[in-house]
Amino acid sequence: MPIIAPSLLSANFLHLAADCQLLNESQADWFHLDVMDGQFVPNISFGLPIISQIRTATTKVCDVHLMIAQPEHYIQAFKDAGADVLTVHIEACHHLHRQIQQIKHLGMKAGVALNPHTSVQLLNDIIKDIDVVCLMSVNPGFGGQHFIPQTLEKITTLKQMIQHKQSQCLIEIDGGVTLENAPSILKAGADILVAGNTVFKSADPKATIAALKAL
Repeated sequence: MPIIAPSLLSANFLHLAADCQLLNESQADWFHLDVMDGQFVPNISFGLPIISQIRTATTKVCDVHLMIAQPEHYIQAFKDAGADVLTVHIEACHHLHRQIQQIKHLGMKAGVALNPHTSVQLLNDIIKDIDVVCLMSVNPGFGGQHFIPQTLEKITTLKQMIQHKQSQCLIEIDGGVTLENAPSILKAGADILVAGNTVFKSADPKATIAALKAL
């Protein structure tokens, strides 16, 4: 079964505690937390204080996705805030292997995210060091976008690389995931589905999460 990681970027921030409780009571596996700085991506979301508060509201995995410039300056801070998985963008890291080591040294799982235009071949030399690869299936910065179809080919290529290198890395898909396209995403080789609007804008979020989990 896939790992389901609802994105709290789509939650109701006036009722964030209620939405955290909803996820706690659901079949969701992870809380996906998108941090945006307005520099690496053209939007600003939330940061350390919000993640610290969310951490107190759940025992589930906190999957923190840093869409920020110079993430190496904040790795310790996000560990302290409660991140279990910390994902940095390959495009934002001049010394990616060093950042992966930094994350793992602090006891977190290390994720690397790739924008839609970035080739998965860039991961070939470090795929065995990574716990999660997050393939952006929309242009990062805003929720509610449509899935980029070419992502399916990237998933297949990445899965082949993981198997060839005998890596334990998981493939996470972030952006435009729906009940309609999730089966083809999983068939291509994905392990983790990030879903924002699909979950939080549905009439019954718990049922939607259960339906994704059952795929």
